[in-house]
Amino acid sequence: MPVPRPEPKEALADGRIADNIVYFARALRKAGMRVGPASVKDAIEAVLAAGIGSRDDFYWTLHAVLVSRREDHPVFDEAFRLFWKSRELIEKLLAMFSPVAPDDCEKQKPRAAENRVSQAMFEGHRKNQPVREVPEIEVDARMTFSGNEVLRGKDFAQMDAAEMAEAKKAIMALRLPFDLIRTRRFKADAQGGRIDPRAMMRSAARTGGELILPKFRSPREAHPPLVVLADISGSMSQYTRIFLHFLHALTEKRRRVHAFVFGTRLTNLTRQMRHRDPDEALAECSAAVKDWSGGTRIGDTLAEFNRLWSRRVLGQGAVVLLITDGLERDDVAGLSQEMERLHKSCRRLIWLNPLLRFDGFEARARGVKAMLPYVDEFRAVHNLDALADLCASLDQRPAASVDPRRWARTGERQAA
Repeated sequence: MPVPRPEPKEALADGRIADNIVYFARALRKAGMRVGPASVKDAIEAVLAAGIGSRDDFYWTLHAVLVSRREDHPVFDEAFRLFWKSRELIEKLLAMFSPVAPDDCEKQKPRAAENRVSQAMFEGHRKNQPVREVPEIEVDARMTFSGNEVLRGKDFAQMDAAEMAEAKKAIMALRLPFDLIRTRRFKADAQGGRIDPRAMMRSAARTGGELILPKFRSPREAHPPLVVLADISGSMSQYTRIFLHFLHALTEKRRRVHAFVFGTRLTNLTRQMRHRDPDEALAECSAAVKDWSGGTRIGDTLAEFNRLWSRRVLGQGAVVLLITDGLERDDVAGLSQEMERLHKSCRRLIWLNPLLRFDGFEARARGVKAMLPYVDEFRAVHNLDALADLCASLDQRPAASVDPRRWARTGERQAA
């Protein structure tokens, strides 16, 4: 016999449920969701109308009112689990008097938005705690990394709310300039230098041809497509993760941004990077990539890109950002040919190499020697300052300090 489902209890208007819903909505707002006063009022009225039944019914009642975007579902789910969890006093008392087995199992990776929600939940509790006096210790940090660099290399899914906000502010400040190029299409412009006969005929047709006024047009300007080819091998994974987060912020502000990653195979991440929530976007990128932190085959992956994707994404004066250290594991015989084809297919080819952070870097590797003659700029990509220089240079002529011929001549002198 099926067990009859209990009837939902009526929610009293003078109870504490309304205050708890207000506090819950405030935590959602601190965690990044768009929850306004009207949504909170609708949530209280929905609970009063539906009553309080099972936990699932209460969950979906609040979810139907407070969640309006798909990317907010993980944040709401984690916040509901932490805010409305049962106390389980009996189980906790039994656990206190029971022997504890050693925890030898592997710790699970924090879920997306877990740290941000927990930080928003207990923000007031942490403010009331007394400030702990930490003794000042002088450390010689000449050969260490700064705290900002540790933040840049940390996994975004493990950041708390304060670290995520700091990283977002630093990355959102690195916006691309207005690197506009002229297209073959035209737009209506009263100050234009070309006569627009179609616009003149349309205007004259409204008056029956009695009045013909001159109309002008000018070439339309647009942002060129931006194509990113990022190396995700073991030596490049930490830099690629940081650049993907910068690329996600760039995708929200600019159209026609295509992202590709390669290790031993080529993977298109353009669709995954379109999610507005950075946690969900990077989580889907990690799930789509099968060869993260593995080997690298630059020549084969560039050949696959030139064969399958170059005609689709490299039109209209595209700018290509190639992120790799140039340490090719396979034979470099075909690497020069693929680099030459890629250079001829785009308007500008910029090579971002993290090895340039070393002052004594020299172009001695075979892969670096094969790739340098076919790039327009040779830049570093190891910190936020390097990304800022990249953004500032996209609408300018390349400087002499990033000329790849300078490194090529240095490699030739070393070989001689």
